[in-house]
Amino acid sequence: MEYISNFFSVLLLSTSSLEGYGLHRIFSIAKDAGYDGIDLQMNPKIYDVWDATYVKELSMLTGVPVLSLTAPDKGMNQDKVDAIFQMAELLGSQILTFSPPHITDRHPEWFLQFLPKAKKDTGLSVCVQNVPPKFKFFIIPEYKNATLAEIKKLTGDTTLDVASVDSSTGTDILKAEKVLGNSIKNIFLSDKQGRKNDLLPGNAGGGMSHLPLESFLMKLKKSGYRGCISLKVLPEELGVGSIAEVTQRLQSLHEYYKKYFLEFK
Repeated sequence: MEYISNFFSVLLLSTSSLEGYGLHRIFSIAKDAGYDGIDLQMNPKIYDVWDATYVKELSMLTGVPVLSLTAPDKGMNQDKVDAIFQMAELLGSQILTFSPPHITDRHPEWFLQFLPKAKKDTGLSVCVQNVPPKFKFFIIPEYKNATLAEIKKLTGDTTLDVASVDSSTGTDILKAEKVLGNSIKNIFLSDKQGRKNDLLPGNAGGGMSHLPLESFLMKLKKSGYRGCISLKVLPEELGVGSIAEVTQRLQSLHEYYKKYFLEFK
């Protein structure tokens, strides 16, 4: 974690937030908006994100590091896991995020057996993220081993997706942060309203937060959080289609982050 240790925290841009643009454009926008790096979402339908050599070339060309890799939330197998670890080695990525196994994943051994061992062998932050509670036929969980206690236990590292915290269970994002504690190495930052997830956070989107994001960020600051914070929102939230609008909204979010996290005392 050499890069992160030099900072109080780093602000990353998830490539999923600008899905529809090419990777070169996404890296350039992240640089122009002042972000510290990229969280590369490993979308199985976007072949360029799996080309480690190409991604490294873009990173070197723009000077924007790929600090975090996030695996697909379903359809995982050992070959894909191996490819992600190989990419991390080539790119110098420090944080790898995986979802708990989906019920359609036929061979979940990569999760229960491989990830804990890989954490010990590589020294990387191999994180398990919380996922939204979804059920088949209203009773069968779509994701296994997915409670906050279980994702914290597997490797000791977690990624907290604030939009996936189900407040109807009595756990809001402040309680989730308390449960996961020092295990958190990355945070997917967004806002939500009702069933609408991955909205632009708080007054960065021109309004008030629906989630207690300001309190959440200030709590992270007080607790000495040193991990990554990755902006992960719907592309339309950033005004895709207009580069000027996208850059302006990303810069507004950067100011929001500075106000409630970097400058809060």
